[in-house]
Amino acid sequence: VQLQASGGGVVQSGGSLRLSCAASGRTFNSWLMGWFRQTAGKEREFVAAINWSSGRTWYTDSLKGRFTISRDNAKNTVYLQMDSLKPEDTAAYYCAAKPVRSIISDPRTGYEYWGQGTLVTVSS
Repeated sequence: VQLQASGGGVVQSGGSLRLSCAASGRTFNSWLMGWFRQTAGKEREFVAAINWSSGRTWYTDSLKGRFTISRDNAKNTVYLQMDSLKPEDTAAYYCAAKPVRSIISDPRTGYEYWGQGTLVTVSS
């Protein structure tokens, strides 16, 4: 499984960015795809996840309404649309994937495959 994240950059506070995560190496039915972020000196933080088959989504509460995760099955790509960006959103953003092995699989933990980070900088 290979995950290629892209779309990071520098944006002013209040602006928008869309991150992409191109997935390859297998079919991803019954997989969870997630986005995480990390800043220097802090632990990696869950941002959002999507069930590839059903399209069900999960978000960390503080980002609901500003961030939207989606997927394009035909392109094997997962997106993270980020709106109304704030300086505190500045971080390296990572996409991740794991197979769903249980109906109670936690979408916030246990990811097995990771892409490289893409840096998002929000200026004030």
